[in-house]
Amino acid sequence: MAKNRVLIVEDEHDIAGLIKHTIERSGDAVAEIVNSGDAALQAVGIQPPDLIILDLNLPVVSGVEVCRILRSRSDARHVPIIMLTARTGENDRVAGLELGADDYVTKPFSPRELSARVKALLRRTAKAAELPAVVYQGTHLVADFDAVAVSVKGEAIRLTRREFELLRYLVQNKNRVVSRDRLLERVWGYDRLVETRSVDVHVGRLRGKLGDAGRQIETVVGLGYRFID
Repeated sequence: MAKNRVLIVEDEHDIAGLIKHTIERSGDAVAEIVNSGDAALQAVGIQPPDLIILDLNLPVVSGVEVCRILRSRSDARHVPIIMLTARTGENDRVAGLELGADDYVTKPFSPRELSARVKALLRRTAKAAELPAVVYQGTHLVADFDAVAVSVKGEAIRLTRREFELLRYLVQNKNRVVSRDRLLERVWGYDRLVETRSVDVHVGRLRGKLGDAGRQIETVVGLGYRFID
């Protein structure tokens, strides 16, 4: 079985080595290290990895800019990104999520927790690839989940991998209330390792990109979200 490829973008040698050891010790993944933002962009261009662990404070090109650029590129838009940084404020976490990061881990970090998050993201990505084809066509929104194509009023919409999977799961459960915990489990791939705030941030971004069709995602106070047909 082919091993998952993880790209570690970290300019601190000791931390990068620790992450690489953490990722590779299970034997089901191989990790590559680059120590600057421009090197990360080049590495992804040569061969997109299965997952990226991205520090924010990088030389040449910041981690924030790297994330922004990758989420605008067709070859990297759906690659899972875990941001790794010493910044601990809620605003920093939300900013990372709004840029399109899938997860956010602060330094100092627990190698065990980081490993769990990496495995969960990789597992979720693999499961998403196995889901049956689904096509939704509404008044404004057309989503072909097999072709990874979403449009609103005939205009193509660019979604990150997480936004795409979130929309797919909500559409698959249309007209039913889905709790934040359920979304964490089924879309994020793990339970309670990430804050429910992450769900709210991603739903907000998804609504914004969908424009008029965003109104089809209802907030059910105290319960979660519902996609209405």
